[in-house]
Amino acid sequence: MHKFGVWAPKAQKMSLCWREQVLAMNGPNHRGWWTLEVQEATCGDRYAFLLDDDSTPYPDPRSLRQPEGVHGLSEIYSHGGFEWHDQLWRGSPKTGAIIYELHIGTFSTEGTFDGAIPHLKYLADLGITHVEVMPVAAWAGKQGWGYDSVSLFATHEHYGGPDGFKRFVDACHATGLSVILDVVYNHFGPVGNYTGKFGPYLNENRKTPWGDAVNLDQEGSDEVRRFFVDNAIMWLKDYHCDGLRFDAVHAFLDLSAVHFMEQLSTEVERLGATVGKEFYLIAESDLNDPRVVRPREANGYGMDAQWSDDFHHALIAVLYSPKEGESGYYSDFGTIADLHKSLKHAYVYDGQYSGHRKRRHGRPTDGLSAHHFIHFDQNHDQVGNRGWGERFEHLVGTDAAKLSIGIVLLAPYTPMLFMGEEWASSTPFLYFADHEDEEMRRLVAEGRKNEFAAFGFGGDVPNPEHEKTFLDSKLKWDEQEEGNHGDFLAWTKALIKLRRSHVCFNDGDTHHLHVFSDERARTLVMEREEARVVVNFGDQPFAFALLEGEQLELASRAEVSVREGYLDVPPMTLAVLLSTSEQFENRQVEARARA
Repeated sequence: MHKFGVWAPKAQKMSLCWREQVLAMNGPNHRGWWTLEVQEATCGDRYAFLLDDDSTPYPDPRSLRQPEGVHGLSEIYSHGGFEWHDQLWRGSPKTGAIIYELHIGTFSTEGTFDGAIPHLKYLADLGITHVEVMPVAAWAGKQGWGYDSVSLFATHEHYGGPDGFKRFVDACHATGLSVILDVVYNHFGPVGNYTGKFGPYLNENRKTPWGDAVNLDQEGSDEVRRFFVDNAIMWLKDYHCDGLRFDAVHAFLDLSAVHFMEQLSTEVERLGATVGKEFYLIAESDLNDPRVVRPREANGYGMDAQWSDDFHHALIAVLYSPKEGESGYYSDFGTIADLHKSLKHAYVYDGQYSGHRKRRHGRPTDGLSAHHFIHFDQNHDQVGNRGWGERFEHLVGTDAAKLSIGIVLLAPYTPMLFMGEEWASSTPFLYFADHEDEEMRRLVAEGRKNEFAAFGFGGDVPNPEHEKTFLDSKLKWDEQEEGNHGDFLAWTKALIKLRRSHVCFNDGDTHHLHVFSDERARTLVMEREEARVVVNFGDQPFAFALLEGEQLELASRAEVSVREGYLDVPPMTLAVLLSTSEQFENRQVEARARA
């Protein structure tokens, strides 16, 4: 027996197409739901819905499986049929997390959930604690980034479908890795979205960069919000994910008294209390609004963390000079003082005027732990939204890239790496898609070219609709130990080992972080308890005075040397100095005595 249900508040009649039968459904009830129990229906049966006098069968908006793609019939699927092996798993701690963003389609040669599993032990051995998986909800076509998903309860079949994703999550947990899933609740993809046939899922009067905004506060929005909240709960409960990353929450256009993010965090916390697990909720936000991550009892939205774009922009702008017309939001950054501020306060723009936005932007992060902010120098957007998908090392060279990843991994914030970054992968990460409609293929190709042109990327760029663009983005695992790749991987491993072995790199306390910078000398120092990270961004060597008892622990270039109380640091180099706890305490006592 299976109970079919669909929300369609405006429909006058609703029918179920099942086993070549058309069955009238009961409803609608006071909430706009139509239902029908079918005794003979079972897992694997295909079905669809007919609305009013429309003869077109439409897939279920809450379909758990779309075996023939998002345009095809839905399939009855039971979450209870999978055999899990992670009953004792409770997730990795949020404090001390090291996150690794990956795209299933390009992470392995196979481009599937099963293809990714053999690489999980490598990630755990590297020191990764959480994998952040780009969206896996079903979209039209074969390859894509996942941000054009339209059947949000179904898992992309080309990756391996629902059981494939469960095998992947189960394997992650067996390896000691938590899984954060990227979900997109701010828009639907442009192809295969049939929700509008059923109800007011979208608000045509409000726009996002990707089309109509999701209806979060207008007529019918209670059920729309319920749709997305239930989706979040499904990934956490039925797929055993340990957290969610919410795409572009600044595009949640919601004037409700209880913001959608607050509702999400409340219901996820309730689920956690029921199952005995603490989930990790991460927001992508360009609002520079600390309410996103403040607790609900402090009038916040209750997200655990947010991506820190200001840190990324400040760091990249110091290391890389955009070409004329290429700067975009980087035009607001470019000084070491900007990086200094982002290291101390997370946001660079916390209320002052932004030339790029042509208005004031942001609010201070007073009282918030560094654990509320995710730091990175690369991610899918920052790499893939360049014309040729160049990784940072391709733009600035090995020395600057080693320095950059060093700051990411040794700053007090939660670090995130983008797949392949740890060995300076030679492959780009390009934007790719797979639309059957020729007009859509043309529009996507032209749209990307125009978007890049706005950032100053002239000339032709790889066509996102060509399969070669997708294949060129796949990681080359066999290059890891070759030449500079092997050296870069060893550097990343050393940084992660250092971070995990010293509490001062993980405590999230920015009050005990002292940052010193010199714009003219192009140097920066991060000092925390027994550790000092010294950075020379300049094109000339710089001598840093050593504190009593300090020893050189790690350096991004072999040319770093110690002489007569000084550390000589070559251009574009990061070095780490350590003292014993006793030496640090002695210096503290002496400093207090002098004061």
